[in-house]
Amino acid sequence: MQSQEQEPQANSASPAGRLRCVHYLRGIQLAEGGVVRAVLDLCAALASRGHEITLLTSDATDVPPEWKSAGEGVPRVVEIRPPSPILRLASEAQKVIRSADVLHLHTPWELANLPLARAATRLGVPYVVTIHGMLDDWSVAQKARKKRLFLALAGRRFLAGAARVHCTAEAELAQAAKFLRPGSGIVISLLVDLAPYANLPGPELALGQFPQIGGEGPRLLFLSRLHPKKRPELLIETATILQSMGVQVKVIVAGPGDRKYVAELEELAGRVGVGQCVSFPGMVSGDAKVSLYQAADVFVLPTSQENFGYVLIEAMACGTPVVTTKGVDIWEELQQAGAVIVEPDANQIAIAIHPLMADRGRARQLGLQGRDWVFRRLLPERVITDYEQMYQGLADQPR
Repeated sequence: MQSQEQEPQANSASPAGRLRCVHYLRGIQLAEGGVVRAVLDLCAALASRGHEITLLTSDATDVPPEWKSAGEGVPRVVEIRPPSPILRLASEAQKVIRSADVLHLHTPWELANLPLARAATRLGVPYVVTIHGMLDDWSVAQKARKKRLFLALAGRRFLAGAARVHCTAEAELAQAAKFLRPGSGIVISLLVDLAPYANLPGPELALGQFPQIGGEGPRLLFLSRLHPKKRPELLIETATILQSMGVQVKVIVAGPGDRKYVAELEELAGRVGVGQCVSFPGMVSGDAKVSLYQAADVFVLPTSQENFGYVLIEAMACGTPVVTTKGVDIWEELQQAGAVIVEPDANQIAIAIHPLMADRGRARQLGLQGRDWVFRRLLPERVITDYEQMYQGLADQPR
């Protein structure tokens, strides 16, 4: 007879080639940014290849409706109350984990991951943690005291217990290594759905939907979640510098954001004298987003930190020249693909953009170089195989 502290062991591994993988992310709201997008895309791709994928979440707001019907070839969604680090994990969540080959957790700071990881360990199910750039030096320095306390009390043990800690770039792993068990880190690119970029719609759709960006003058696009970390104010300041160089630009600052912060950006644009040429279209999605990338002459992300930067890949997939910073963990790869890498400084950004406006042929060449790189290096079939190999290797280990 088992004691109260013991749990029945997990089922044996699934048939060869078919994996049972459970992902957990507390909330599925696309406005929250890249982590949600990464989880949805990975789950969808794995399920489409015949694997049994379950998404555990406490908020299924933006989960595709067809997933909730648990049809063939799509992930199954199980909504649970937010797991507590103190209380015993709900039986429904334990049942889902018990039947899995691998549990995949996302972000290192999520308290709900702790009871899920403990349950997986008791059940003999290996767990993977994707850190999503949150152990980068810049990220750890934000609210540093709170994070050091968490690492000391539970975080390091949580990371040490992971069968694999997943990073999306070598630079990300190098920064995170001091927090990890030696040998546990693995680098696999995020999965990017390239289907919307195979046949581009052209810029006309965006120009019709957002008439404020039409007319003469080059267009500079920022498209991301509007957050101080992304530093969109630098692009607004860049517009004033380019004006002093004789280049009249239109700046498009697109994406969802806190109303107060957006108002501060609008006030800044007016204060520095470029209010008439800066527009804030809000969140843009679907074909309109792809068309907006095409309508831009340069895509600029002056970010402090990104582990991957979906929007950079999307812009390059549209053939749009990219200017960004070394705050992006894959900056070296992007630079090889034709992106211009600068310091997060308005003067440096202006100096990088000015020659692209003066030599449109060079700009087009860099855009085509970037598009070619994306479709060679980030093919979904190639990337998803890396995930399958990681999961299968863990599933094949003795329980």
